[in-house]
Amino acid sequence: MILENIKYGRIRHLTLLDPEKNGPGNVENVLDIINRSGSDAIMVGGSTGTDQKSVDDLIVAIKKSTKKPVILFPSSPDGFSPRADAIFYLSLLNSNDLKYVMGYQVKSARLLKSTRMEVISVAYLVFEPGMTVGKVGGARLIGRQDVSTALDYASAAELIGFHAIYMEAGSGAPQSIDPAVVKSVCKEMTIPVIVGGGIRDPETAGKMIDAGAAAVVTGTIAENDPEILGKIVSAVKA
Repeated sequence: MILENIKYGRIRHLTLLDPEKNGPGNVENVLDIINRSGSDAIMVGGSTGTDQKSVDDLIVAIKKSTKKPVILFPSSPDGFSPRADAIFYLSLLNSNDLKYVMGYQVKSARLLKSTRMEVISVAYLVFEPGMTVGKVGGARLIGRQDVSTALDYASAAELIGFHAIYMEAGSGAPQSIDPAVVKSVCKEMTIPVIVGGGIRDPETAGKMIDAGAAAVVTGTIAENDPEILGKIVSAVKA
């Protein structure tokens, strides 16, 4: 199971691919880079411009080029595809818009129960600066150094019964969440914590793992700087 592999360190690095920017014909080169880097799994999702056909097409292309597990990372039910191996069933806990907290989850629940994919319930927390996901999701952004608020949300997520917590600063963020916040949260949690957004170098990635993160997520760096991607993967597996 993918969740078990995250819990026990067999999945340490995940690469996020956006269907709006990737598809058959252009994603194959990116997948070659991902394969050579040693990244453990691929997440598929985006905050805008996502529909089931584009997600389906991307997953088909991915599975032709790699055996790595494919995990859906949807912003809405439009990002669903039965071709994936698992789904991060997200609830954006710090959103002002209830559809991102529970509305979309209710809309998609019966469909997900009818599939064979692994459903991993994930408490999604967006930190400053939030970028596109923060705006689209109507997030009340958590300060990148705000330990107290991060712990409040993470503790609630754990008590509610989420399988994992995903904390991120937003795709393309100029700076990651402060590793000290990650450390404080991980110290108190009994469920895995995944961290993404603004992680562009092996030093930052390594600090997240040292702080207790179960896994690190990177996105556009796979396309923009493949050499650095390999070093980041090495750092999280050191």
